[in-house]
Amino acid sequence: MYEKQRTIKSPISISGIGLHTGNNCTMTFRPGKVNTGILFERADLPEKPRVLADIDHVVDISRGTTLQDGEAKVHTVEHVLAAFAGLQIDNMIVELDNNEPPVMDGSSLPYVEKLLEAGIVEQEEDKFYLEIDTPMSYSEPERGVDLVATPSDELRITFLIDYKNPALGTQYTTLVDLEKEFVKEYAPARTFCFLSELEMLRKENLIKGGGLDNAIVIYDSTDGQVEVDRIKKALNIKGEAFVGKTGIINDVPLRFYNEPVRHKTLDLLGDLFLIGAPLKGHILAARSGHKANVVLAKKLRELYKKKKIASKYSGKNAGALLDINAIMKIMPHRYPFLLIDKIIDLVPDKKVVAIKNVTINEPFFQGHFPGHPIMPGVLILEAMAQSGGILILSAVDNPEGKLVYFLGIDKARFRKPVLPGDQLVFELTMKTFRHNTCKMSGKAYVNGIEVCGADFMAMVVDK
Repeated sequence: MYEKQRTIKSPISISGIGLHTGNNCTMTFRPGKVNTGILFERADLPEKPRVLADIDHVVDISRGTTLQDGEAKVHTVEHVLAAFAGLQIDNMIVELDNNEPPVMDGSSLPYVEKLLEAGIVEQEEDKFYLEIDTPMSYSEPERGVDLVATPSDELRITFLIDYKNPALGTQYTTLVDLEKEFVKEYAPARTFCFLSELEMLRKENLIKGGGLDNAIVIYDSTDGQVEVDRIKKALNIKGEAFVGKTGIINDVPLRFYNEPVRHKTLDLLGDLFLIGAPLKGHILAARSGHKANVVLAKKLRELYKKKKIASKYSGKNAGALLDINAIMKIMPHRYPFLLIDKIIDLVPDKKVVAIKNVTINEPFFQGHFPGHPIMPGVLILEAMAQSGGILILSAVDNPEGKLVYFLGIDKARFRKPVLPGDQLVFELTMKTFRHNTCKMSGKAYVNGIEVCGADFMAMVVDK
């Protein structure tokens, strides 16, 4: 896998009709600067708004993956993103003059060919890979859907489908080497659907640009040509449509004996690209679709944010996500008022778990109280607030240039005294974060017993 970030050498365009909207669209790939990611730009809208291709901007997964940020909305991006994932491209401006990329032949190959024609170049900045350390999973037992991410030195995907249809049956594939296999073995795999789905999709205002030239349609009726003719007329399908001998309408030849499961792999590649970082791990998928793919991608996105922060501040302490040296890079506090020792868990925008080791050497024990040392409750709240400061600053750009001002503390309760030798564990959860102002709820524990709890309101300001 490549170590440097990649983009293309020069702009290049491709035109066609959108699968679901039926809108004509010209899509232009333009080189992106390092750390840009993939930005879809709606050139047809005032001020050309952009939407970043990441899981936080997914708004619909009904029959594809739709992204939106304000006025910028782009439908059915998974095949384009799969092309970027397969070619290991990190940065790109994707300009569109409508709201859906052209479907072309229903695969990623047309995009891949254009990108290769434009030329792929390495950039100065290193890639940041999300490496899977421990297995993660998602399942829907009622539908038989299973997704598991396990450790691996490279990206690998193993996919299984088992539709109850003789034209498909049970299909299986394993992508082992992205660089060697993607362009020829997976990018050409076309999207597919069943004949019985066509009317339902059209009633849902979808597949306006779909046809027998950009999808494999699989026969799943018992009414023979009569049913094909009925659906052809109902959907105003042009050209010939017959049942065929292979179970595929018009006996369209497959590009691979297991083309459908390869296309499912392609979709998964595109959806996992929304993590925001290339992946090192083995993904095992059974009967998965966009919904399950996106759920797993969200889990992996949280892991990515956590690892990105840990990498940036280089926490080295065993058992710590951020050690004291990393904390001091983020927080302005210093002795004797830095009251947390390490961060053991952090889910950006959601939760932080911090540790404070309470020793007799704390300066406040000299006067609180002589002969009966107890940690002042106000300092427990301060340590909890500092933990919350880490959580807040992890959610903003350039945290080194920001400060957190606390605006209020509510519902503070002290349940047990904290003594020398205790280890305080702080858990804070983000409730809301809007316009640089946030609300958090926190608890402090000693040996698993709650000793303090409070709600906080804080604001982020520039230094």
